[in-house]
Amino acid sequence: MPRGNAPQSKVHYQGKVDDFVIMVDDIKSVQNWKDDRSIPLAHVVSGFKIFVTHKHGAQNAYDSPSKQTLESEFGTHNEDECIIKILEGGTLQETEVGNEYFETGERQGPKNETMGPRQAH
Repeated sequence: MPRGNAPQSKVHYQGKVDDFVIMVDDIKSVQNWKDDRSIPLAHVVSGFKIFVTHKHGAQNAYDSPSKQTLESEFGTHNEDECIIKILEGGTLQETEVGNEYFETGERQGPKNETMGPRQAH
């Protein structure tokens, strides 16, 4: 998974009952995998972990799906097969780190709150 200023790429799959998300290394690696299935999944996904959003879209909090949820949506609870189906039928999304205050993608928030105010006494 990217850290710091790197963009975060994911695949969002809108299912019949729930939405599913998997994190991927980058969009190009997913497109290369779709063209050439001999590329190992380990070179495409950032971790073999499937997330469920409970129909709240790709930007909400993520939970782990139960085996029953995977079984009812994909016909199997084997996570590798579910990841392949999500990659095939999902939409690619890439989010840039940053906002209107930090256009360069700098990390946000205070540096160290435990140090207190920096004033001479």
